[in-house]
This record gives sequence, structure tokens and C-alpha cells, in this order.
Amino acid sequence: MSITVQLALAVGGDGLLSLDDAVRIAAVAEEAGVAAIRLADNSGHGPALDPSVVASYLAGRYSGVGWVPTLPTTGNAPYNAARRILSLDRATGGRAGVALLPGRGDEVSEQAAPDPGATDPARRWTEYARVLTGLWESFPRTALIGDQDSGVVVDDTAIAPIRHEGAFYRVAGPLDGPSSAQGRPVLVADLDTLDVTAVAAGADVVVVDLARAAGVDAALSQALRRAGRRRDEVALLGRVRTGSPEQLRGWAAHHLLDGFELIPEGRAEDVIAVLRALTPRPPAPTLRAAFGLAEALAVAA
Repeated sequence: MSITVQLALAVGGDGLLSLDDAVRIAAVAEEAGVAAIRLADNSGHGPALDPSVVASYLAGRYSGVGWVPTLPTTGNAPYNAARRILSLDRATGGRAGVALLPGRGDEVSEQAAPDPGATDPARRWTEYARVLTGLWESFPRTALIGDQDSGVVVDDTAIAPIRHEGAFYRVAGPLDGPSSAQGRPVLVADLDTLDVTAVAAGADVVVVDLARAAGVDAALSQALRRAGRRRDEVALLGRVRTGSPEQLRGWAAHHLLDGFELIPEGRAEDVIAVLRALTPRPPAPTLRAAFGLAEALAVAA
């Protein structure tokens, strides 16, 4: 039985993988059927290269694996972030997502913040995720007509601004380009910085450290029901640093996990050896499919 794996890498300067190493690892990850490569924005060794830039560079070489750059709310206006990630998603044919981290705000949004006293990072994350989802669905692919005879390029009645106004953000929308082949990019959340209630409203993939995975499936299922969602709408991944395929299968069965986020340690050769030990999986047409998720239908807000 093959295992769904998201590989986490930090690419940058001293103490991190080089870009050349990342190229070699991505090639083996594609061969092994890794669902996605998550790219960190920093690590314990220092700042990494911009993850969205690295993802774009690697995606131009390897089209059979998904790309998940890490993005903190700090310093990133949601409209700009939504546009940047959706551009990567469209360019890769629906193989992109974003690992959204809670944090502070940004200079653009703070100038028009509806509630200057709102500071809770978890509440900010939840609202930011809602804005991303709304923007990604504001311009459905079905709005593209392209009828040369009638001269109608786009059905503008299917495109709608999201008109979001919450405690942290005021965003009108819509985006200036259509959604991707998978409906919208995949939204990844971490349970080391958020609780199940926060992530249940909008996350597509939830990551938990394996040491804290006991009972998470039940807690997440309950939180999803309260949010009006089903458990099969979300992939639950256990974060591990090592493990043989037999160990991974055992952990997945015990904790009811849908897969793993693998953070291999050591040199590039060590990472490659771990990947080559995995049972190869056939490539999926989109990142959502790679995680076993249904396509998100983009509907105008």
C-alpha cells in the first residue's frame, strides 16, 4: 500500500539545502509519487529563500509533484497572497497550495483595518483563510467563454466581489484571473500553532506532530461537523522526521491519519535515500487528488 507524503524542505544559505540540492531532491520526490513539497520560509538554521520563488523555480522543472510554499499572515496582504498563490496554481495545472501560518498583519491591511484592537493570531488566521477561499472562488473558470463569433470572452455575471469586512481585513475583490483546474489551491494548517476549531472552518490539509496525534482524528471530526463539513473533506497528516514504510503504515492505522508530512534530516543524499525507500505512487492530476480530496467547485461569492 502506498502512503501519501508531503515532503517539507528549507532551501537557502548556510545550514540549509542549496537550490541545487533541492533540484535533485525534487526529481526523486516526483519519481516516488510524493504528493507535495512544502517549502519553509525559515528554519532553526536561519532564513530560507522565499518559498514561493523556490516553488515557482522547481515547478518549472517537475510537473508531477505539488508545491506548497509557506506563508505567514505577517507582512502579507491577503489579496496579494491570494493572487500570487493562484498564479502558481494555474501555472502548475492545479498542483499548488499554501501552508498558512498565524501571525501579525501587514502595512497595507492595517491602514484600513476595521477593528484596530483585534490582535488574536488564531482569529486573524481564520479570517485570512476565509478571504483567500473567497478570492480563489470569485472568478470561476466557467466564466471564461471565449466565443469568437459573439465576441464574448468572459461572462462577467459569474464574477463577483467578495465584499469581505471582518475584524482584521477589508477586501473587496474579485481576483483578476480565473480559478484553476482543481477549483482553488489547497490550504494547509498546522496544529502546533492553531487548534482544531480554528482550522476546521477552512483548512484542506491539517498537519499534527506524530507525538500529539492521539485523539486528533476524533477532535477534528467533531470540529468539522460543527463547521458544517465532513471529515473526508480534510486530509490529516502526521509530521515525522523518520520512519520506514512499515512504521508509517502502522502509525497511520493507529491514529487514523491520511498520510504524513516528512521532515527528513541530514544531507541531500540522506533525504533522497528516505524518498527512494517509499513505495512509488502514480501521479495524480491535481494536488487535491494527490491528497485524496475532491475538486473544489469555484462558485462566485
